[in-house]
Order: sequence, then structure tokens, then C-alpha cells
Amino acid sequence: MAIVVSPISPVAFSLFGLDVRWYALAYIAAFVLGYWLFRRLMLSKNSMVTLDKKQLDDLLTAVIIGVILGGRLGYVLFYDLGFFLSHPLEIFAVWHGGMSFHGGLIGVIAAVFLFARKRKLNAWSILDIMSVVAPIGLFFGRIANFINREVMGRPTDVPWAVVFNGDTQIPRHPSPLYEAATEGVLLFIIMYCLYKYTGLRKYPGALGGIMGMGYAVFRMICEQFRAPDIQIGFLAGEWLTMGTLLSLIMFFSGFAIFMFAIRKK
Repeated sequence: MAIVVSPISPVAFSLFGLDVRWYALAYIAAFVLGYWLFRRLMLSKNSMVTLDKKQLDDLLTAVIIGVILGGRLGYVLFYDLGFFLSHPLEIFAVWHGGMSFHGGLIGVIAAVFLFARKRKLNAWSILDIMSVVAPIGLFFGRIANFINREVMGRPTDVPWAVVFNGDTQIPRHPSPLYEAATEGVLLFIIMYCLYKYTGLRKYPGALGGIMGMGYAVFRMICEQFRAPDIQIGFLAGEWLTMGTLLSLIMFFSGFAIFMFAIRKK
């Protein structure tokens, strides 16, 4: 028997006539906690990164821009290019939803490299710490997906299947919660332990490569429970979705970065 859930409004509250959405709060929580944890790890023993307050603030600004631009453009290019070519103004309507993690990741990497190059810093070491921080954002983002009833799972008869009151009565996998647990909580624990209790941080890029592989594996597993994007469907069979394809590319890219990092003198 499915679990019946009363839908939660995507608007958390209104302030002076402005609707503040759960999705926006998820991003704010991710950036605030991420900033705090990045600074804490940077100041820990044997850290490979040293930034002053202004540099840290500039990095946060660069990352925010990279996440938003990369995430939105990634969704436009990877998931619904035809629609956005016909409705170009919708590209800027981010409040309508539509962000790609893979696009956001590319945006963050580009932002960090531009930031590091200007200041003659090692971008890979910065990305290694960010690989520990990133799952925090993934966790909050997936919780917001569940609240918004986005990227829900495939029909199922498992006891924990979810039906939203007033929506279709078809029980579905709560796939955003699967992703919050794996890509968020579990991946954070793995990355935090690797950073704190191994010497991998001494090989710039190694932790970033592992994070890429770890996310890709968890995402590909969760994609098997998640309904494919309606505008794309399955790319092959009933298993290859756009998310799976992008994650396969991400896995091999992460593996190449990891191998290069540990072999580099």
C-alpha cells in the first residue's frame, strides 16, 4: 500500500509580496553550509589550500555564478533545447524549474579555474575541498525536488511508494529521496572520511575525481528508479536516460582525473 503525502506548496513563505520558494532556500542553505565547511576544512591541519577572507568571498561568488549559469545552460542544452529555441525568454525563467547538476558541475569547474588562474592558485586543490562540500548542495536540492514533486520515480508497488494527494493515484518511487540519501548523505560521508583520514588531499585532483565517480555511480543507480524526462524519454532500451549517459561520461572523466592526479609527480 502506498504512502499518501499531502503536497507541500513550492512557496515556503511570502515576504513583502515576494514569494520565497523552497528551491531558493535549498540553494541558500547549501551555499551557507558549504561556505562554512569549506573554510573549516581549509583551516584544518595539512590543508593544501590557503585563502584569505576576501579570496574566500570571491570564490563563493564565482561558485554561485558557476552553479546558476552552468546548471541552467546545462538543462537547456542537455534536456530541452528544442523548447528553449522556440521560447528563448524561458531560459531566464529559472523560477519555473530546470537545473542540471552536470551543467552546474561544469560551471563550477570553469569558475574555479578562472578564479585560481587569476590568483595563481592550484585549482585542483580547491576543487578537492569542494568535492567534500558539494554533496550538501545535492542533498538540499533533492529535498526541494521532492517538495516540488519533480523528477519523481517510476510506477511501483513497493510498500514505500508515494502518492501525492490530489495528483495522479499511481504509486511511484520517491526517487528524489533516494538521491538525497545516496548523492547527498552517503557521498558526503565517503568524501569527508577520505579527506580527513587519508593522504589523498596531497594529490591535487584525486578527491575531485573520486567525487565525480561516486556521484556518477549513485546517479546511475537512482536513474533506474526515476522516471525519464518526459520530453526525452529513454535514449535506448528502458535503462539509458540522459542522466545515465551524462553520468557515464562523468564517471570516466573522474577516473581519468584521479589516475592523472595520483601519478603526477
